[in-house]
Amino acid sequence: MELVTAGTAVEKKTTPRSRLGRLWKYKLLYLLLMPAFIWVFLFDYLPLYGISIAFMDYNVIQGFSGSEWAGLKYFRILFESEMFRNAFKNTLLISLYKMISGFLCPIVLALALNEIRAVWFKKTLQTAVYLPRFVSWVVYGGIITLLLSPETGVVNKIVELFGGTPAYLLVEPAYFRTILVVTDAMKEMGWAAIIYMAAIAGLNPEVYEAAVMDGATRLQRILHVTLPGITGTIVVIFILRVGYIMSAGLDQVINLYNPMVFEVGDILDTYIYRVGIEQFSLSLAAAADVIKGVIGLALVLIANHIARRINDSGIF
Repeated sequence: MELVTAGTAVEKKTTPRSRLGRLWKYKLLYLLLMPAFIWVFLFDYLPLYGISIAFMDYNVIQGFSGSEWAGLKYFRILFESEMFRNAFKNTLLISLYKMISGFLCPIVLALALNEIRAVWFKKTLQTAVYLPRFVSWVVYGGIITLLLSPETGVVNKIVELFGGTPAYLLVEPAYFRTILVVTDAMKEMGWAAIIYMAAIAGLNPEVYEAAVMDGATRLQRILHVTLPGITGTIVVIFILRVGYIMSAGLDQVINLYNPMVFEVGDILDTYIYRVGIEQFSLSLAAAADVIKGVIGLALVLIANHIARRINDSGIF
């Protein structure tokens, strides 16, 4: 008889044959994943070859093979450009504000929706906060422009009721970043809250029952049961958001900004669009995009390392 000592872990070596057997066993699942793999390869990995444009004097007619290498020429041009430095600064500020609001608002919304007991009201409210996510920024930007209009806008009508002076807020540099942050949170927080609500739904209801039996109030249950239970999800979402800190939202900004707020509203995405598409300086635009990607990757690695050191809940 073979005795197995309690607590002894038996490690199984993975052989090439066992790997093939595992692939064959789950062949249908891997087959379902193939379209996603092909999509990622074609649109995420294959275009990485285009990064080389940033290091050459790229000519569309001559192509990759005919264009001469320029080294770090375009990176030096970028760092010497006051316009690029301004776009870089605006990107960091707007992204940081958006990350804070876009990270906290969905959590608060998910916690609030979870506490609603009337099912019909909960579903109605969920639908209402999800809907803006499915509206394009072209349409949503037009709605915001109408709401903030100095003549017919609802916001200025309310200001007039309280004795204030109507103003066109979209052309005021002091308010433009705030408008970007607030409107982005209003549009996206309902959709982002879905992930947190799914995590809350997966918590053990017996823990809540035990908390109620111990006399915990609703706020105490949120602070000591719900939030600790979804900490892993919160950390993962935070790390992913850190990776997008160099993308402040091209669709939103390009539909809302104007020459009056150019100094505070121009971001790296609009700078790359303007340099690459309008001025057709592809090498310079590619260099700016490389800087975006490298900084984003570094921030993700740092955030993941910190998360692993704190509570071992990183994404890799």
